[in-house]
Amino acid sequence: MGLPAGLSFCPKAKTTQELLRRNIQAFISAEDWPSGSQDLTPRDYKLWAVLEDMACQKRHNNLDSLKRSLVKAAAEIPQETVRAVTADWPERLKARVEAEGGHFEWHYYK
Repeated sequence: MGLPAGLSFCPKAKTTQELLRRNIQAFISAEDWPSGSQDLTPRDYKLWAVLEDMACQKRHNNLDSLKRSLVKAAAEIPQETVRAVTADWPERLKARVEAEGGHFEWHYYK
């Protein structure tokens, strides 16, 4: 998904945070992220669903088949999907703040 082979993306790494701070206008630093909130983490609220849709279009008869399909699907998630989910993140955070930490989907999608 855009990284050279052998490299991984660590969103909380100091170098990653600095790169994002310099290149993303509405950047929110890791220390301001809500801890463990699945409805606010892009990979949890959207990318896992995309990955599941792509990897599970056919039934898997064993774990190895599922693993292979997940790896292939992860490599094929369109970069535009990743960008769109990332761009949407600040708005989800704002909706969560407006909902005072409670459920916010009704507020976010109105």
